[in-house]
Amino acid sequence: QLQACVGGLVQTGGSLRLSCEPSTRTDRTSTMGWFRQAPGKERVFVAAMRLYYKSAHYADSVKGRFTISRDNAKNTLYLQMNSLKPEDTAVYYCALTRSTLILSNLYNSGAYDYWGQGTQVTVSS
Repeated sequence: QLQACVGGLVQTGGSLRLSCEPSTRTDRTSTMGWFRQAPGKERVFVAAMRLYYKSAHYADSVKGRFTISRDNAKNTLYLQMNSLKPEDTAVYYCALTRSTLILSNLYNSGAYDYWGQGTQVTVSS
């Protein structure tokens, strides 16, 4: 119910932009986010946007390098990734819940109801 696209291979220091277009309804109270999962590791929070508060939140590991944004007209979520590092290599997933999550729940993958199929991002050293 969410489609994420435009992943790819990039060199260290490069940039990529991921996009995600939900085919399910997005409410003004929704929370939309990005998670990632590296090989052999658990899925972890990257960034989220709480639409009601128009607020953006980031994992410490990506703060200052990644930017989450949304095109309201297209109902599309983006993740602009700059200054990429090899440790950013992972499968990236977009996620959605129709609830406005409290801050402590933003990092909890179980709080999201809808997921994209994932897109591979590889950063070469």
